[in-house]
Amino acid sequence: MRLGLLISIWVSPILPARETGCARGQQTTISRQVWAGRGSRHRAEAPAEVGSFRTEKTSQRELGLSPKAFPPAPQTSRQRLSTIAVPSCSACCSLASRPAAAGAHLAGGHPSFPPIMAVYRVCVTTGAYLGAGTLDSISVILVGTCGESPKQPLDHMGRDFTPGSVQKYKVRCPAELGELLLLRLHKERYAFFRKDSWYCSHVCVTAPDGTLVPFPCYQWIEGFCTLELRPGTARTICHDSLPLLLDHRKRELQARQECYRWKVFAPGFPGMVDVSSFEQMESDKKFTLTRTTTRANQDDSSGNRYLPGFPMKIDIPSLLHMEPNIRYSATKTASLLFNALPASLGMKLRGLLDRKGSWKKLDDIRNIFWCHKTFTSEYVTEHWREDSFFGYQFLNGVNPVMIHCIPSLPSKLPVTSDMVAPLLGPGTCLQTELEMGNIFLADYWILAEAPVHCLNGRQQYAAAPLCLLWLNPQGALMPLAIQLSQTPGPESPIFLPTDSDWDWLLAKTWVRNSEFLVHENNTHFLCTHLLCEAFAMATLRQLPLCHPVYKLLLPHTRYTLQVNTIARATLLNPEGLVDKVTSIGRQGLLYLMSTGLAHFTYTNFCFPDSLRARGVLAIPNYHYRDDGLKIWAAIESFVSEIVDYYYPSDTSVQQDSELQAWVGEIFAWGFLNRESSGFPCRLRTPQELRKFLTAIIFNCSAQHAAVNSGQHDFGAWMPNAPSSMRQPPPQTKGTTTLKSYLETLPEVNITCNNLLLFWLVSQEPKDQRPLGTYPDEHFTEEAPRRSIAAFQSRLAQISQDIRERNKGLALPYAYMDPPLIENSVSI
Repeated sequence: MRLGLLISIWVSPILPARETGCARGQQTTISRQVWAGRGSRHRAEAPAEVGSFRTEKTSQRELGLSPKAFPPAPQTSRQRLSTIAVPSCSACCSLASRPAAAGAHLAGGHPSFPPIMAVYRVCVTTGAYLGAGTLDSISVILVGTCGESPKQPLDHMGRDFTPGSVQKYKVRCPAELGELLLLRLHKERYAFFRKDSWYCSHVCVTAPDGTLVPFPCYQWIEGFCTLELRPGTARTICHDSLPLLLDHRKRELQARQECYRWKVFAPGFPGMVDVSSFEQMESDKKFTLTRTTTRANQDDSSGNRYLPGFPMKIDIPSLLHMEPNIRYSATKTASLLFNALPASLGMKLRGLLDRKGSWKKLDDIRNIFWCHKTFTSEYVTEHWREDSFFGYQFLNGVNPVMIHCIPSLPSKLPVTSDMVAPLLGPGTCLQTELEMGNIFLADYWILAEAPVHCLNGRQQYAAAPLCLLWLNPQGALMPLAIQLSQTPGPESPIFLPTDSDWDWLLAKTWVRNSEFLVHENNTHFLCTHLLCEAFAMATLRQLPLCHPVYKLLLPHTRYTLQVNTIARATLLNPEGLVDKVTSIGRQGLLYLMSTGLAHFTYTNFCFPDSLRARGVLAIPNYHYRDDGLKIWAAIESFVSEIVDYYYPSDTSVQQDSELQAWVGEIFAWGFLNRESSGFPCRLRTPQELRKFLTAIIFNCSAQHAAVNSGQHDFGAWMPNAPSSMRQPPPQTKGTTTLKSYLETLPEVNITCNNLLLFWLVSQEPKDQRPLGTYPDEHFTEEAPRRSIAAFQSRLAQISQDIRERNKGLALPYAYMDPPLIENSVSI
């Protein structure tokens, strides 16, 4: 396959010149031609197509250094012109002044000595992903403070860059390069093969003095381009002074900002990634990007259409164009399809996805997921009618953020002491319990003006209930009263546990429907998915790879842009799944999320602050709170160590222009410049930075796990989480029966489509990275690596404590067990 060995033998008489010593230390230079071909692969090699990063040479002026004797790198061709520094002694000068004699010497007419060369050892690791290898030609240039190396093809016998491979090479330089500043990877055409993708994990360079310099990469490189990497040491812009490095930071961010563009999904929504920008990127000119088949208009609705076997429309074009460094891996994609297809096919074959009409009896609902039952889903099926379990879900269900402790009743909920006296028992009263802090309220005011629409051709309904709860002496949270509107009056009765069983059950089911709508749209999708997308976008656009905050946050943004793009293409699109299974439809979703963001505050975002503001720090058996506080403390400790290492003073935070641009963009695009939100638009101290980063990582990981992972467990029994209601809220008591109850619940096909979604989002596809797992070693210094190890140790202890506690619980709470928490929002 290779002719390099034969060529090297043929040109062996052309020996390199020897660099000799000189007592005076003065040097002059001579030039010669050296054969550069190493094999058949590189004899036909085309010149590098340089991307948006660099040309092949770096002048001393660009480095910000004084000129050196070491020459710039030669151009690549079949023959390279190399300049060799030799001492300015009389013998060397006479040799340099006589080209013929020099030529005879090189030809072997006189004794020669091997040159004194600086040898750098380069180790290249290719990722172990499917399709991570490449057949393209890879070359490297090392850039140091004293100059740069020749362009060295990385080429052994056979294929070099296979998935998971680790290849070692030598780069020979006429002199040492000084401190290494950059490593350029050139990806170029090999022979007649078409361009392909390459996932480069990292490159390690060993200098002649034995110093090991890691260059983290961990990204896909597509097409023919030049990628510049910096050493793994994290540096803020304040740490860089060389024009070369400052310019590198600037060009890297310009390329990313051109790739990852903001787009407005709907008024009042956080900004999102514009996937149409990925179609416009040319891989041979841009930073690790690819161009695929283009489409005239990203907003063209013709791409939003039905596919065979799917009950909703899918925006196909938006799923076809995804930048390779943010899209799902092949493993995760295959796992997602494997989770979806069998369950969907099973329902389709049984006719459930197409069956309209009411359920004949409640027990029939058990048969939807007869093969996908869990311990929790079975527990819910058995206990869903119980008041104690109804109250339990406000603490440890999928929406454990709704209740507030209230010192007095709001005027819109005129509950009297006589109404609840039989429930409170002797020796106490409603006012006493209010004063003791034992009364809590779940208020679904946001649904009062939410629009509703039709499903299966029938009008649907929504309510905005108020649910009053009491913490009894046994430590259980019990419902006291439910009003199904925000306006009291004769047509809005207050339902009580002492009412008929069906009246009380229907009132609780209306609350569970409101829970579903608020949870899915705001608690889950808005406050984790969409806000975490804003954090990811700002991180990619405003922080270079070498920035410590980029290194810290990147693992917590993994796959977030991809999963949100899938959601917008299948759930939030016109006639998507939200339009097909919920009573409020897409228009109601837009209303809820825009209204929710307008009222969302920094206090809500920061977990301990939110708990204090809601007055729920003393409720017993609040496992979501207890586990969350432990994880928050572990994240905060980890983040504090990282921040204190790179930001030792207030000035170091204030003068980091990249950091300030990052937080400013989050404020502008994530929270729409709303000062009343309390979110920072500028960071002034390390303490402010620590809190903000802790909250971001917590919401991208633990909070998302808490509100996402239990959806199938608590929703598989549909009456516990109905997505729509077919009858209006009751205006009088004593009218509810089993028949009217079944006629209020969603129809069969609506139920099955919604439960299929619950099943999919609760099953994290493969290619998982639990909280604190960082296989991509972006941090290379010893201090942050110690911090990572300490963080992992804290999480392991938290996990052990949670599992020990769960042994004594009738219903274990494991959604915030660290090994079950994904690092990022990825499903």
